[in-house]
Amino acid sequence: QVQLEETGGGPVQSGGSLRLSCAASGYLNSGYCVGWFRQAPGKEREGVANIDRNGRISYAYFVKGRFTVSQDNAKNTLFLDMNTLTPDDTAMYYCAATTDRRCGYAFPYLYDYWGRGTQVTVSS
Repeated sequence: QVQLEETGGGPVQSGGSLRLSCAASGYLNSGYCVGWFRQAPGKEREGVANIDRNGRISYAYFVKGRFTVSQDNAKNTLFLDMNTLTPDDTAMYYCAATTDRRCGYAFPYLYDYWGRGTQVTVSS
């Protein structure tokens, strides 16, 4: 059983930066795919980025060039560095993990383990 906990959210002004962290209890070995997702009020949950089982990283078009996902395997922690934030980035951000090899960020329903989320609020 894997448990995930996100931290690092908060208020930030437009153009600012935040680093989100996702700590995993239980070992996230190479058999897992991990990802970041977000959900704004009144909108569906959408994928932001993921790291597949081979370590390949993919980003949604709307964050490419602004967000960077990374993983510290020794500390079992996933990071999301967010730069040049805009009010459209305001959402609850979640990390998730799955053993399903079809684990693209576009398929949140394939992810089995989810954190409770951390709120990011970007003001203009």
